[in-house]
Amino acid sequence: MQRTLIQAHGNWVEGERFWNREHDKTIMIEKLDEGAHILLVAQRRMGKTSLMKEVMRLLADRYTCLFIDLQKAVTAEDAVVAISIALKPHTGLWNKTKNLFANAFSALVGGIEELSLGEIGIKLRAGLTASNWREKGAALFALLAESDQPVVLMIDEVPLMVNRMLKGEEFKITTERMAKVDEFMSWLRENSIAHQGKIRIVLSGSIGFEPILRQAGLSATINNFHPFDLKPWDEATAAGCLLALAANYGVDFRNGAETAMARRLGCCIPHHVQMFFSRVYDRCKRRGRMEFYPDEVEEIYESEMLGIRGHAELTHYEERLKLVLGPEIFTLALEILTETAVVGCLSRAALHALQKGYDFGERSVTSAVEEIIRVLEHDGYLKLAADGYRFESHLLQDWWKKRYGFFHVPVLERGI
Repeated sequence: MQRTLIQAHGNWVEGERFWNREHDKTIMIEKLDEGAHILLVAQRRMGKTSLMKEVMRLLADRYTCLFIDLQKAVTAEDAVVAISIALKPHTGLWNKTKNLFANAFSALVGGIEELSLGEIGIKLRAGLTASNWREKGAALFALLAESDQPVVLMIDEVPLMVNRMLKGEEFKITTERMAKVDEFMSWLRENSIAHQGKIRIVLSGSIGFEPILRQAGLSATINNFHPFDLKPWDEATAAGCLLALAANYGVDFRNGAETAMARRLGCCIPHHVQMFFSRVYDRCKRRGRMEFYPDEVEEIYESEMLGIRGHAELTHYEERLKLVLGPEIFTLALEILTETAVVGCLSRAALHALQKGYDFGERSVTSAVEEIIRVLEHDGYLKLAADGYRFESHLLQDWWKKRYGFFHVPVLERGI
């Protein structure tokens, strides 16, 4: 019987709405059961948060599972507050947390439980300073280690927070900021080691962690975290997802249209697969005919996936890249990606020629290019092939070409 699936619409999913990833779930759970700390690595929109949520659901009877989102965090103190607030649904741990932060609630009129989560966060943050957050945070970890069940901390967007700490609003790495990141990462590492076996930590984020730490010379602070690489779906898995969506929404794929869609994407990132189906479904509903054929795939891809709505969904690739690289070398990264999108491959000769038009002052252009390529590889923009660098995703390449390629002259053709 054909399985059915509800559209995710960009949100994380779990349970019956979580598609495939059986091996990934099994392997992650095995590693957590063995006491491992995990660094979840993947391209954007690969389903990292969904995997964490699904694993939490499956472990709920054996572990105390906490999900912490640091997307808006700016300081180490913010991270300690976020972990503390995550304990609120767990009465025993929350009562101990309130005692730990008694100073923050001492002047409170009325009960703590009358406060919203936002108000509790403000109170907790007021009780933390640059001089005491580390001690309070260590005490919080010790409290977690005393839990009746082992604890799993799923901490999302840690790289985003660390990137902010390291560069500030002006995207400038300073000695002081490096010291603060070092202190935070060392604190996280120390507590992960001190409570090994009682607390498991999973770190994840929408930008690559290792390239950011490398920029500050702090890669060693995560060497006790086991890398877990979440890959794109293969073509068969993506086609199966499309068929399950079609079965739920009454779309009739004919003559292998679902396989043609997966093949057109090239790299089957789960969000892009769902996005493609959404465009097909909308088209079928508007025209009043639910059959969809392979020869219609290209037109939908060009007009919808690469259209204005598609651009809105894909601009986060550009925004996140600028966050990691900063404005100084971001322009060169844009030109590298545009050259690759237009030509189809970034050769060694082209990369060398692109460097000639840039000057970064005290920093060598060569070191800037090395950092850019490292980030583009790590975060899934480009991959190394026999003839140079190529885009992993057909969709991302085509989008980049459509967005930036019209006025781009391939670098090896300039001046001819």
